[in-house]
Amino acid sequence: MATLGNPQKTIEIIKKHEFAIQKKFGQNFLIDTHVLEKIINSAGMTKEDCVLEIGPGIGTMTQYLAEEAGHVIAVEIDTKLIPILNETLADYDNVTIINQDILKVDINQITQDYNQGRPIKVVANLPYYITTPIIMGLFEGGVPIDNITVMVQKEVADRMQVGPGSKDYGALSLAVQYYAEPYIVANVPPNCFIPRPGVGSAVIRLTRYKTPPVDVVDPKLMFRLIRASFNQRRKTLQNGLNNSSEISFTKEQIIEAIEHMGLNPSVRGETLTLKEFAGLSNFFTQLKNS
Repeated sequence: MATLGNPQKTIEIIKKHEFAIQKKFGQNFLIDTHVLEKIINSAGMTKEDCVLEIGPGIGTMTQYLAEEAGHVIAVEIDTKLIPILNETLADYDNVTIINQDILKVDINQITQDYNQGRPIKVVANLPYYITTPIIMGLFEGGVPIDNITVMVQKEVADRMQVGPGSKDYGALSLAVQYYAEPYIVANVPPNCFIPRPGVGSAVIRLTRYKTPPVDVVDPKLMFRLIRASFNQRRKTLQNGLNNSSEISFTKEQIIEAIEHMGLNPSVRGETLTLKEFAGLSNFFTQLKNS
């Protein structure tokens, strides 16, 4: 049975090992069993699943995962947490602990080694400062993934699932929605963690699309267009693209592309849908190849 997940047990483990919580690793340990259960249920664990947990901390969520999944690979950057994990996970023979930086780990190799290259599920209570690099690394790296269920800063979760016209809408929204269907599972207040973070959190599930929801010939070009459009939010789409060092098309070609899409010349990038960015990208690809 999972024995962690409440404040008393968490404090007891931290004191026993004289562990100093590291701000540089963004360590906030979850101490709410209801939230833990929501995460596990949302990820849809079965004994057939191989799960990658990023940042297991003292093993609180790892225990829950180990009881529901077939195999858990827990990647922890903090060497000082490894003795704690060896203790809290001693009763589970289906957990592999890897003491490395997740941004430097070859996750494709992990899926080969532990799951014969089949899709894995990813679960994490992510440090706020590396949320985007981790999620985009998983998607852009072509890792075989079924879904990603993560605790992130509430503001970041909101950005991942909003549409055009919102102040939260941006490059992250479009990137996530190209690869996966986002769904906010629960909002989580600061008092669910030790130590308390300064902001609210949310659990979001990203269910990977088997095929992207839009047809785009050159996704890399599309994402360059998206970045250029949001780097200068107050500028028109035309000026944003024209001023970007990432975009090599002439001003005349940019105007032609915007007209081809039937968009107003003064349109801003933040009003375009993923489908419209895909259409814009495909038009530029045609121009390049003609």
